[in-house]
Amino acid sequence: MPQGAQQAGQVAEVTLAFDDNRYALLVFGHYDQNIAQVERRLGVSAHANGNHITIKGPRGACEQARHVFEMLYERVKLGHPVTLGDVDGAIEEEWAQGNLFPGESETVRPGFEQISIRRRGVVRARTEAQDHYLRTLKQSELVFAEGPAGTGKTWLAVAFAVSLLEQGRVDRLILSRPAVEAGERLGFLPGDMRDKVDPYLRPIFDALNDFMDPRLLERGLQTGMIEVAPLAFMRGRTLSNSCILLDEAQNATSIQMKMFLTRLGENSRMIVTGDPTQTDLPPGQKSGLSEAITLLSSLEGIGHVVFREADVVRHDLVRRIVGAYEAAARVETVTEKGFGRR
Repeated sequence: MPQGAQQAGQVAEVTLAFDDNRYALLVFGHYDQNIAQVERRLGVSAHANGNHITIKGPRGACEQARHVFEMLYERVKLGHPVTLGDVDGAIEEEWAQGNLFPGESETVRPGFEQISIRRRGVVRARTEAQDHYLRTLKQSELVFAEGPAGTGKTWLAVAFAVSLLEQGRVDRLILSRPAVEAGERLGFLPGDMRDKVDPYLRPIFDALNDFMDPRLLERGLQTGMIEVAPLAFMRGRTLSNSCILLDEAQNATSIQMKMFLTRLGENSRMIVTGDPTQTDLPPGQKSGLSEAITLLSSLEGIGHVVFREADVVRHDLVRRIVGAYEAAARVETVTEKGFGRR
C-alpha cells in the first residue's frame, strides 16, 4: 500500500494510497478528525488528498502512523465504523505490537484480542490491559477486574457474556450489582421491583442495549434467559450453565462477596468488576472485593486484571480527571505517612 518513503536525516515521508475513496473518507473521519488525532498522538503531520495521505515526521512515528491507518482501513472494509476511540485503540495496539515484536513485520505480530457479537460485529480490545482482560476472560472460570471508571471493565464483561450466550456456551446471563446509594439518600422509589432496582442497574442495561437487539433483550428478560438483579437476590441459589457478572463489587461486603462467589455452579463463568478506591460502604466497613482479590487471585482457575489511569478509553478529559484524582490521593497518602512517623 505505501507508494514511497523518503528519509532525510531523522525526518521521513510516507505516502499511502487506499483502493476505495469511500472507505478512505471514513478512515480520515469527519473534517479529517481521525487524521488530527493520529497527528496529536504520534507527533507527525499528515495531509489527505483524495484517497492518498502523506505522513511526515520522525521515521518511527511515520511507520506507526502508516500501520494505524492501514488497521483503520481494514476495519472500515469489514463494515465497522471508525470513532476517535477506535483511532486511539489502533494507536495503542500499534505501540504494544512494536514493543513486543520490534523489527518484525505486521504479518507475524498478533493483534489485540477480540470477540464477535451479532449486533456489533467484532469488539476489539483498545489497550494492552483490555487485551489481557479478554484473554483472561477466555481462559479463566472466575475473573476479578479492578480499576478506575472508563477502562471498559463492565462493557467488555457484558460483551463477553453476550458472546457466550450467542455461541450457546451458556444458557443464561445473570448480571448483578450491590444496591448501595452512592453518597445520596434516594428514599422510596415507586413502581414494581424492576422499577425500584432500575436506577442501580441502569449501567448494565445500557451495556446490554449496546450488544443486543432491543426485542431480543426484552424477550430474554421476560423468559429469564437474561436476569438483571441486585446482589441480595443471589442468596441461596446455585447458578449453573450461566455467565454471572457482579459489577461495582467494591460495594459488596465481605459476607456478600463470599455468598456471591459460592453461587458458582457447573459449566458457569463468573466475572467480578469494581474500583476498590471508590467504595460507598459505611466508614470502617471492609470491601469484599479487596478482600477477595487478596485471598483468591493466586488460586488456579482464577484470573486477576488490574486497569490503570492510562487504560481509560472514554473522552481524553476523563483520563486526565482520573489522573488528577489519583495524583491527589498519592499526595494525601504520603502526607499521612509523614505525619504518622512523627
